[in-house]
Formats: sequence, structure tokens, C-alpha cells
Amino acid sequence: MALGDAILACLTEHPMTGYELAKTFDSSIGFFWKTDHQQIYRELSRLRDRGYIQGREVVQTGKPNKLVYTLTPEGRAAFRHWAARPSTPASTKDDLLVRLYALGATDIEPLRADLMARLEHHRDRADRYDRILKKRFPDGTAAPSDLGKLLNLRLGLRHERMVATWCEEAITALSSLSSASTVVSLASDASDNAS
Repeated sequence: MALGDAILACLTEHPMTGYELAKTFDSSIGFFWKTDHQQIYRELSRLRDRGYIQGREVVQTGKPNKLVYTLTPEGRAAFRHWAARPSTPASTKDDLLVRLYALGATDIEPLRADLMARLEHHRDRADRYDRILKKRFPDGTAAPSDLGKLLNLRLGLRHERMVATWCEEAITALSSLSSASTVVSLASDASDNAS
């Protein structure tokens, strides 16, 4: 997936300014597609050059004028073409997991501290997903146009809770390792036994 595809996806909802797109990334798509505001503005120029979007200047009083971007028919076709292609499963690149892989050659206390910070991060994200779900979909249902958003939020919530649980397990395991035990036993869960 390219950033341009994510921007086109945002613009399928309604026309937006660059600022509104950046805010949309911060509060929704950014949960699963990271970018910064400058990259969005550069990509908007590329999409306009390709004819996928058009900008309409809106004159404002007391503020600078703003550009509102809209999908063109070519942009809608490009998005539909991209959306019809098979997806590629995400790959994981996580330096914490590499350090855990080489645990025997690593200091445990910095890893424990890192895991504790990760635990808080994932708990906070889970709480944020939960709040958004309750606010946007209080009865757990969605209109067909919003079903994808509901499904994404549910996946995000489950993922964050699962990673938080794993962090707790890893912290406990490292705590028992740091208490001079030579073998650490991890309780297996039902999903481990199913494989």
C-alpha cells in the first residue's frame, strides 16, 4: 500500500483539506498506516499531478484561504483498481522482539522497563479504541458504509489487548528469570495447544 492509496481512501468519504486529511490520519487511518503531515502534503501534490484529485480554493475571511481536495473520476477508478488487488500481510519489524530473541546476551532490567512501557502503550491504545467504539458504534452495529471502520476498530482493540496480555506474560517471565532461576516455565494457553 502506498500513502496515495490511503489518501484516496480518506477522500472517498468526503472532500477534505490537507489539514483535515492529516487529522484523519492522526485519529483513524494512522492507527494502521503511519505517516507525517509533510508526507501527506507532498503526496497530495503527486496525486493532483496524476489527475487523481483536484483542489478547490476556498476563500476565508480573517484566515488564509484553504484548498479542499476532491477525488476525480480517475482517482475513484485508481482507488477501485488498487482496492481490488490482493492485500499483502503486514510484516513485523520490532527491535524489542529482536532483543528478546537474544535474551541470553542482553541485560534484563532495560528489557523489563521497555516491556512495562510497551504494556502502558498498548493499554492506552486499547482504551482509546474502546472509547471510539463506544462513541461511534454504541450498539455494536454500523451502516454498510461504516462497517469497515467498525471491523478495523474491533481488530485494533483485540490486537492491543492481546499484546498487553503478552507484555504482562513477558514481564512476569523476565522477573522470574532475574530472580536467578535457570528455567522459566510459561503457562500455555488454549491457542498454544491448538497448534
